[in-house]
Amino acid sequence: MKQGSFIKSTPLLNDTVFENTVLFITEYNDKGAMGFIINQQFPRKLNELEAFKHITPFPLYLGGPVDQEHLYFIHQRPDLITGGTPITSSIFFGGDFQSAIKHIHNNTLTQKDIKIFIGYCGWDNLELDEEIAEGSWVVLNIEDNPNNAFL
Repeated sequence: MKQGSFIKSTPLLNDTVFENTVLFITEYNDKGAMGFIINQQFPRKLNELEAFKHITPFPLYLGGPVDQEHLYFIHQRPDLITGGTPITSSIFFGGDFQSAIKHIHNNTLTQKDIKIFIGYCGWDNLELDEEIAEGSWVVLNIEDNPNNAFL
């Protein structure tokens, strides 16, 4: 397991917030792990949030049950969004959000370039490893990712 991995829930997580989810792991170290559910759209779009009511409609994703008061994002456009943390050679976490909003609004960034999440998933040190060992999650090969890519 490493950052940049995809994991998929197993039937052990049915009837939980993680039922039928695929997560992208953005951080994995001796402090724990962080990731985002990438296959569950949030029922509202970004422009339906008061702070972004003047921009183009853009989908939001339910990133996870932790800190649903904040937005997080991953992207593949470091040429347009500065300050992101590299997760893989082509996927970045965070960066200049105002720049991202500007590029979304003028259609320079598309849904293939960026995913915006409400909340995230987090685990303490070794907690995710224990959940994988007990069979709650399966680590996917990139070829197993339904989109065979970041999004």
